[in-house]
Formats: sequence, structure tokens, C-alpha cells
Amino acid sequence: MPEAPARTKTRGTAPRPAPSSDGSGLRLGLFVAGLVFALIGGFGLGKLTSDSGGSDGSAAAPPGGGMSMGTADTNANHAHAPGTAEHDHGSSGMTATAGADLGGLSLSGSGYTLVPATTEFAAGKATDFRFHVQGPDKQPVKQFEVVHEKQLHLIVARRDLSGYQHLHPTMAADGTWSIPLTLGTPGLWRAFADFTLVDSAGAQIAATLGTDLVVAGDYAPRALPAAAREASTAGFTVTYEGTPTVGATQPLQFRVFRDGNPVTDLQPYLGAYGHLVVLRQGDLGYLHVHPDEQRVPGTVKFWLAAPSPGSYRAFFDFQVAGQVHTAEFTVTVA
Repeated sequence: MPEAPARTKTRGTAPRPAPSSDGSGLRLGLFVAGLVFALIGGFGLGKLTSDSGGSDGSAAAPPGGGMSMGTADTNANHAHAPGTAEHDHGSSGMTATAGADLGGLSLSGSGYTLVPATTEFAAGKATDFRFHVQGPDKQPVKQFEVVHEKQLHLIVARRDLSGYQHLHPTMAADGTWSIPLTLGTPGLWRAFADFTLVDSAGAQIAATLGTDLVVAGDYAPRALPAAAREASTAGFTVTYEGTPTVGATQPLQFRVFRDGNPVTDLQPYLGAYGHLVVLRQGDLGYLHVHPDEQRVPGTVKFWLAAPSPGSYRAFFDFQVAGQVHTAEFTVTVA
């Protein structure tokens, strides 16, 4: 509050103006008094509105930074955020900020919750993994959109970024999803349910929700392999070009070779010539980016913006002669 004007010690000693026969002095005094009253009233009103919110009616910012925290996950690019619209999967691939945000860090968001029937598994033993997505009405969600030929993509990896699996469970009439799941080694694993649901108003909501799975036994974490631009899998050599950058979308172009020769007969897999899942070391933040449909035979291009500096594990799925293969890379973002 501004300080009140200092009072003078000579109050009452100033000469009083001579009275005017036409009452102008009285009118002047009333005018000045009214002006003072208006100024004081305006100050009080301004103080009231500034304490209760901005001029647009918004609430005043909380102390400590002026930003209130929401409950929704921050996800994008088919690393979808609960409560956000489905991204464009048109000819240009993903949106311009593809990969800027991470998904799968939370079990729930925007009123939707991933509810697994069990999270405990025995090493090397196939177990039926069952779960459902619970909506704001506490009921299982049953309406899902088909995205890249499936209603739901289930990604599983161990916390040390080994043991990657890309699976597609089936949904029963009651909204329960299930699939036989084998987790080969003891330790903590992370399961990501990547889907687009349809809410009660008919709006599409893209989401990626995650849950931990536990395999009992002696856990010996594997060190993350060194960063490299070349990987081998099932007789294929896969390379990539491009450098992920924080805050700027950059192209990553993958090439597949066999016996030193480019493989030009890549086949579509789940509606695309390749899929790229990227997991961040430490919290397993999740990105699922689909490729640009504009491609040169034998290559697959993705557009990606890294959400932060750090180490990532990138899993590139591709199909040749009816068989799906996965090339794995460690990527370091400065």
C-alpha cells in the first residue's frame, strides 16, 4: 500500500480564502472534496480487484511462481496425454513438436486410470496380463479408436531398458484387456498402455498410462550400452542419421542393410514402414513416434524433439518378409 501523504505541522495557519459573493468558493471546495473521495474510492476498488484476481476475472496467481499444477500427464506424439486430442498421423508424420513431451510416467491422468489385475510375475513364466482403463465414472472404458491398426499398443521394458516388447492385447466385451506376457529376468519392469479412447461426449482422447511390474528374484541391472549409430539384429544392420535436440524438432532417418546392401523391400507394419519407441533412462519417460510417409525406399524417417538432455534407449521396429525385427540404440542428448 502506498504511504499516506505526510501531514504538515502548520495545519490551520494558512489564510482562509475570502468568501465569494457568487458561491464559487463553495463550489470549488465541493469539487475538491469530491475529487479526493473519488481517488480514495478508486484506490480501494483497485486494491480489492488486485487481491481477488486480474481484470479478466482470473484467479490471482498462487505464491511461489504463479502457476497452478494440473493432474494430467504431459505426454505427446502417441506418447499421448490424457485429456488431449489425438495427434495428426497424416502424410507429414507427427506434429511439429513431436517428442517434446513424455508419457507413461503416471498410472492415471485426467480422470482415467490404468487398473492391472496383477503386477507380480515369475521369471520366464508366461502369465496372462489383464488390465482395464477406468474412466471418470469408475467404469471400464470400452470405446477405443483404432490407431495404426490396433486399439491399444502395449510396450514393456525392464527398468534398466532391456527386454523390450511391443505387444497388442485383445479386449473383452467388459473392457478387460489381456495377453500372455513373459518377463524373462527378475527385476522391476514398466508396462505402457498406449491408446486413444472415446469419451462420453464422443471426443477422442489420446493417452499413455504406465504401471510397474515386479519379477521376484536376484536383480542384476545391465549397464546401458554405449551410444552408437549402428545396431545389429537377426542378420540386419541398421543405422540412423540425425541428432535429437532439446526444444527443436529434428529428423532421424533409419536405414536397413543386409550383407552390406540396402534393404529396399521393407514391408508396412501396423500401417507404417517402421515404429520408434524412445525411453528415457532414469524415469522411463515414454515417446512413441510414427514415421513420415514421405520416404526413400530402404529408409524410414521420424521427426523428434528431445524433452530433456540425458540418455535414451531407442527401439526401431521394422518388418521384412513377414517378420518384425527390432533394432536398439542408445542415444545421448546433450
